[in-house]
This record gives sequence, structure tokens and C-alpha cells, in this order.
Amino acid sequence: MKKQIIVALALLVSSFSFSQKDELKDAEKAIKGGNYADAKSAIKSAEALIGSADDKTKAKFYFLKGQALYANGTATSDDMNSAIESFEKVIEIERKDGKSKYSDEVNEIKQLMLNTFLSKGNAALESKNYSVSSMAFEKAYRMSPKDTLYLYYAASTAVNAQDYKTSLEYYEELRDLGFTGVQMEYTAINKESGETEVFNSASLRDLSVKAGTHISPKDGKTDSKRGEIIKNIALIYVNNGEKEKALNAMTEARAANPDDLGLLLSEANIHLQLGNKQEFKNLMEVATKKDPNNAELQYNLGVVASEAGDVESARKYYEKAITLDPKYADAHNNIAVLILGGEQAIIEEMNKLGTSAADNKKYDELKNKRSEIYKDAIPYLTKTLELRPKNVDAAKTLMNIYSALGETAKFKEMKAKVDTLQGE
Repeated sequence: MKKQIIVALALLVSSFSFSQKDELKDAEKAIKGGNYADAKSAIKSAEALIGSADDKTKAKFYFLKGQALYANGTATSDDMNSAIESFEKVIEIERKDGKSKYSDEVNEIKQLMLNTFLSKGNAALESKNYSVSSMAFEKAYRMSPKDTLYLYYAASTAVNAQDYKTSLEYYEELRDLGFTGVQMEYTAINKESGETEVFNSASLRDLSVKAGTHISPKDGKTDSKRGEIIKNIALIYVNNGEKEKALNAMTEARAANPDDLGLLLSEANIHLQLGNKQEFKNLMEVATKKDPNNAELQYNLGVVASEAGDVESARKYYEKAITLDPKYADAHNNIAVLILGGEQAIIEEMNKLGTSAADNKKYDELKNKRSEIYKDAIPYLTKTLELRPKNVDAAKTLMNIYSALGETAKFKEMKAKVDTLQGE
């Protein structure tokens, strides 16, 4: 009796095995015909017994499952994730088994998937569809985990989509991976525009220099993105009302990287967001002492001070940046912005005046005060335009200032420049 049971069970297992192979054949046939719904159904039927199958059968199963779920690029987000996992299992099984029957084709499909995700992510980014862009870049990262920059793009675009839950998840993953985003950067100055341009490779840059269109080639490295990542993690915590978590994130990062100015500035920014103005100022002072001759740092301090409404300090930092680097166009431009920011209060006061003799006198005084603001801003805007000849905003502002001051010749000259720039 026992022998009969054993024989019966053996026959049953054999029957299941044949059934499984039939299901895989059905899935393969459906995939070739582009019928992915039937392929997924066949795969589902075969899946129950795949755990007891040999490695050869497992590799084929996961290969077909990945294709069925991928559906030639038309899969849902969840199916795409499962397809990626299935393809990874194929490579894992065949690596362990020392064979590569499916691995080469899997790698070709994965490359195709990666290219599709990147194209989709870039296209969505250009059309400002940030949610789709974030999802595509995240998928690209899962396809190629060594390219952590894709996950950084996914996190950044999730912020633009105001999907802070997702962006926090990605930023924390980047933090735990130790991601910095530092890359080699190849630059040269465009002789026509006078602006520094970044090239994809040293060879492309060198060709432009050789052709005579560019000068002053330089090799450098991009700034670390770690400070930005920690700052964004903390800011999301602030946005969620989790102030302690925000400060803890910054404290932990600063403790691990005490000399990182980016992190120091980020912590200062968090204190500013939380209304801790004294701590903000203290950290600003520490930053300037750490690197007093860094023009970019002085400029960034100016930006932060300006955002805090501290116009006096902001101008001081911008002027320091210009002293260290007279060609710092953004610093010149931002001083002009600060100066012209004082115009609004004067205009509001002028609009409140009546028509009495006293009011008319006050009006003239305010008008003269506004003219002085314009005159104070002109040198900085002029320098901005000198350093960046194609800055149409600076040209427009100068044109409007000359019009308000009644300087007709300069107005016409600047209007012609604006028309030229807008026509390009």
C-alpha cells in the first residue's frame, strides 16, 4: 500500500512538472504574439511550483515573467517594478549556475528599459510634469543602481511635484548611500558671449578651444550635493512640523562633516526657517571665519541674508564677494536688486499723498529720493551687462531707469540693445 502511495505521488509531481512546462510554453508563445495579458496568466499558473524547479527552469520562468510584465514598455508602474526584479533574478540564477542563456538578452532589455526611463524622465521634466519625471528617474536608478545621480534627479523632481513624502524617502536613501554627486567638470569661456560653458567631456571642450570658439579651458569638480540633500531632508521635516527631526538631521550631518561649509550654511538656513535668527547669525559668522576669502561663500551669505530681510548685511556680503572677485556678475546684479527693492516703499508713500502744497513738496522730495535709488543702481546693472552681455533683464531694467530719469539718448541706446537681445 505504501509503494502505491509513493508511486502515485511521484506521478503527481511529474504531472505538475509537465503542466509547468506547458504553461511556460504558453507564456512564451503569448509574448511572441504580443499578447501580454495571456502571458501573465500563464506565468501566474506556473508560479506556484517554481520554488521546486531546477535552476534552468527558474531562469526561463523569471525571464518570461519579466517580459510578460514589462509588456514591451507599456507596463504599469507596479508591473515595471516586478519586471525589473524578475530580470535581476535571471542574472542572479545564471551567475550562480555559471551559465548565460538568458542573461545577455536580459541585459539588452534592461538597457532598452533604462533608455526608455531616461527619455521619459527628461521629456516629462521639460514639460514640467514633475511627478512622471520623478517616477521615471527612480525606475532608471533601480535599473542601474550604480548611477545614483538618477535617484538624485528623482528626489529633486519629487520636490518640484510637492510630493514631499516621496522626495524624503529618496533623499534619505541618498544620504544613507553616502551620495555626494561630485563629478568632473570641463569648462571653457565662450569668446563671443564671455560666459563660461560646461562640456560633456574634455575632448569636446578641447575641440572647441582648438576651433577658436572658446578660451581658458579648465578641469574641475562639481560641488558636493550632500549639503543640499541634508538641507532638503531637514526642510521637509520643517514643512511637516517636525522641528526636532530637522535639527537632529543637521546636527548629525555636521558632526560627521565638521568642515563642510555647505552643511553649515544649510543648518543656518534651517534656523532661519524656524525663526532662530540669533543662531542663524552665529553660524554665518562661523562660516565667514572658516573661509574669509571665498567669493562664492560671501555671495551665498548675501543670498541667505537677503532672504532673511537683512538688506544691510546682504549688501555687505555681496560687496565683499565683488572685492574678492570683481567679475562676479551675480553679486553686481543682486546689489542692484537690493537697491531697487527700496523703491516700493517710496512709491507707496507717494501714492498716499494728496494735492496740498505740503503734499506736493513731499512728493517732489520722494521723487528725487527715488531718482537717487535709480542712479545708485545704474553702475551695478551696467557692470552686470558688461560681464554678461546677453542678460536681457539687466538691459530692460536699465532701459526703464533711463526712461524714468529722462535720459533719452541712453534710453534709446538701451532699447536698441533690448530689441536685439529679444530678437536673437
